[in-house]
Amino acid sequence: MFTAALRRFQEKWRSYRHRFVPWVVFNLSKNEKTLRQVTDRSEDKVIPDEQVSQTLLRLFRALLRSRGGLLPGVHTNFLSQLPRRQDEIERDVLFQSLGFCVERRPSSLPFAGTGVFVTRGFVPEGATVAMYPGTVYQPYEPILLQSIRNPFVFRCIDGVLVDGNDKGISRMVFRSCSGRDRMGPYLTSDTSWLTDSPQNPLAVGQYVNNCSNERPANVCYQEYDVPDSFPIELRQYLPNVNYNLCTQRPLRCVVLVSLRDIRAGEELFSNYYTIVH
Repeated sequence: MFTAALRRFQEKWRSYRHRFVPWVVFNLSKNEKTLRQVTDRSEDKVIPDEQVSQTLLRLFRALLRSRGGLLPGVHTNFLSQLPRRQDEIERDVLFQSLGFCVERRPSSLPFAGTGVFVTRGFVPEGATVAMYPGTVYQPYEPILLQSIRNPFVFRCIDGVLVDGNDKGISRMVFRSCSGRDRMGPYLTSDTSWLTDSPQNPLAVGQYVNNCSNERPANVCYQEYDVPDSFPIELRQYLPNVNYNLCTQRPLRCVVLVSLRDIRAGEELFSNYYTIVH
């Protein structure tokens, strides 16, 4: 019994340790190849935000067209009559729009759980390949209860936190905030990433595993603030929502950008640590 409990603890620890700050600090110098270093907070950009916007707009417009251009909440019965599964349709839309597909599958790493793979097509260097979904917390907002046993809390360089957990309290908080922010017939965020079939097929970034010396990073995180001009009818595909309705800043999203060309069959690996000099 003790051996089984120890084994379960070791498996949890292998997944969580990359987000446990004391362990990270102690091990930084031992694994230099897994670090991403920037000289200043403002230089943590692989591609311009305008390029990220163009990619998201292209995909979201195609997703909206695939649903007949109907308002959110109206298309459900229509989709249920389609002979193909909706997640298959959305992956096809992703492939036709961006030239690749990404999906959650068992990781190629032992004890790593779920990973994210390129399953079709080709990802060129500098492409937006995934999004990190979740509730967005400003540095001063409470997240203690949500963070307990939660390996999916992503910390931005400026201290903003994104809770990408799709279970428990985190799940309930996201659903509540998403419903609160609805503007008449328009949804301003996407709750489907909490299911096995997200309507935005890029919203799988929380399952991208950390790189290692043997598996170098092929994607990296980039913070992206959604511009005020982002079309309201397309915000239904954004997998993020502010915890506080009165937040006086643009909605923070985190995207994953390819560091090199990535071919079908490859798993995505990221840098969990960014060192700011």
